[in-house]
Amino acid sequence: MSAARPRVTLAELVLLAVLAVVFGFLYWALVQAWGALQLAMGPFGDLAQHVLIGGWMVAAPLAVYIVRKPGAGVAVELVAAFVEVAFLGSPVGPMLLVVGLVQGVGAEAAFALTRYRRYGWGVFALSGVLAGLASTALGVVRFGWLTQDWFAWRLGLQVVSGLVLCGLLARVVGDALARTGVLDNTPLGRARRGRTAPSGGVTRDDATASTDGLAPRTGDGGVAPTDASGRDDTHVAEGGSGVTAGRTAAAGDPSGAR
Repeated sequence: MSAARPRVTLAELVLLAVLAVVFGFLYWALVQAWGALQLAMGPFGDLAQHVLIGGWMVAAPLAVYIVRKPGAGVAVELVAAFVEVAFLGSPVGPMLLVVGLVQGVGAEAAFALTRYRRYGWGVFALSGVLAGLASTALGVVRFGWLTQDWFAWRLGLQVVSGLVLCGLLARVVGDALARTGVLDNTPLGRARRGRTAPSGGVTRDDATASTDGLAPRTGDGGVAPTDASGRDDTHVAEGGSGVTAGRTAAAGDPSGAR
């Protein structure tokens, strides 16, 4: 019988809510940066939205990295979109919730493929790429990008921006927050403590435990249990973790701004 899936704790729910609200405001601020970048790019200003797209999706992989539970990334993106619509007057309106859903699913898909067991740089890179592709697909459906000029540029910029500003940036931000100690009581914090614990000599109890397919139980920072294949779950944890496609409209249409 498979082990029960770990539930999201109340503390994790509060943390996810805080992340969503903070990123809702940050996403709105990024819309203002998009306007300035659009002017700076002159005749190529319509591509500015794609340069920044990853910044509107970074909350999803960050949330999954911290709590390591299915649905965390999608939930945070949805609540962040709600904050933009309900409190910051996003001109996109309720449609922004659909955008948040699509982008959240795209970003979280990479972690789902690993069954939320891998959090290495490669998984974060894939998360950003998939988020960019999901955002592009939504733009194709909503705005007909496939038949417009610059589609290859739109696609390329969305993927690159998703890779850098969504996937890789989420890992950088998560690690930076973890180093401050504020995430010590989260799955990310516990995984980091397990990796940095000093290694000692193998005791008789350790050797006995190893023969049963289990690493020895120690205090905080000890080695985590292994599964039947001998894989260390703590080590597994180490590996991983505006205007957007849906938040954008045709060039020059401010109603598409986030």
